[in-house]
Amino acid sequence: MKTALTVRAAATAGALALLLGPAFAAPPAPEPVTPQLIEAATKEGKIVYYTGIDIKVAQALAKNFEKQYPGITVQVERTGSERIFQRVSQERASNIFAADVLDTTDQAQFLTWKKQGILEPYIPAELLKWPADQRDPDGTYASVRFTLMPIGINTNLVKPEDAPKSFADLLDPKWSGKIVKAHPSYSGGIVTSTFQTVNAIGWGYFEKLGKQKVLQVQSSTEPPKKLALGERAVSADGLEYVNIQLQEGGAPIAIVYPKEGTPFIPSCEGIAKNAPHPNAARLFISFMFSRETQQYLVDAAGLRSFHPDMKEKPGRVPISQIKLLPSDPVAQEAATEEIKKKYSQYFGI
Repeated sequence: MKTALTVRAAATAGALALLLGPAFAAPPAPEPVTPQLIEAATKEGKIVYYTGIDIKVAQALAKNFEKQYPGITVQVERTGSERIFQRVSQERASNIFAADVLDTTDQAQFLTWKKQGILEPYIPAELLKWPADQRDPDGTYASVRFTLMPIGINTNLVKPEDAPKSFADLLDPKWSGKIVKAHPSYSGGIVTSTFQTVNAIGWGYFEKLGKQKVLQVQSSTEPPKKLALGERAVSADGLEYVNIQLQEGGAPIAIVYPKEGTPFIPSCEGIAKNAPHPNAARLFISFMFSRETQQYLVDAAGLRSFHPDMKEKPGRVPISQIKLLPSDPVAQEAATEEIKKKYSQYFGI
């Protein structure tokens, strides 16, 4: 995965963005998984996992963890990342501490949570292998995986020679009424991809796309599923790993990495402050950042990993061959509300 990390570093405009925010007195020491941690986690017996990852992947991760650590159950609470952010805010305002582990596709949310004191520092030993710009130096969160936000096509409905090759191609009148797209008010990944795309080609693109009679869905997991069902011919966005899962399962889907660059979507994870099951949360975080789970995410889920020892699955497009749009979570955090407002204005929803 060395080439992936090199490309990623080159693509990131805000390489030190994750290092910003209030500093802690001292970061915690990296911790290995010990028999004592396992025993303490087993006594707690449960983990509540707030996540924006696709439900099938989340449930598979839960089963893998429960198999590895019998006696601890994982309660998966899956919804869009923007909804997770709202839920955590509402719960904290009412002094409700329900979540153990927080996981979203919007890096900027973790900047906010860190400032608000909502995250509990913890550094699993394996995390030291991650690139510095993808782990908070105070140990409150790190990027547990990444994916992309490409264009997708249904190969039964679109001939290869007619397929769009860029975002600009989606503005062709021939695609009117044939496009599906997700919404940033629900999906953190779409907040991220919208921010990056606007920086690359401007709001004018979305203003024009909004006139293409686009089928608007909520989650960024949905556009590939609409393609697979033949409900639309083209997806303007949608998570790469969901496209890959469907494609490798036999669905008539092809992935297009647009000429302007493909949005880059890191997903962060951290332990919630005042977590009801803190030891189980630490064990789960260590499990998620382990080499075995990272390879599982790559192989079975179609995700991409920052772990330097990961092997890419043959037949998939290497990250080194894809032009990535740059990431800047600090600027994205400041622009989030404007993104949602202008997007709703252009798409009428």
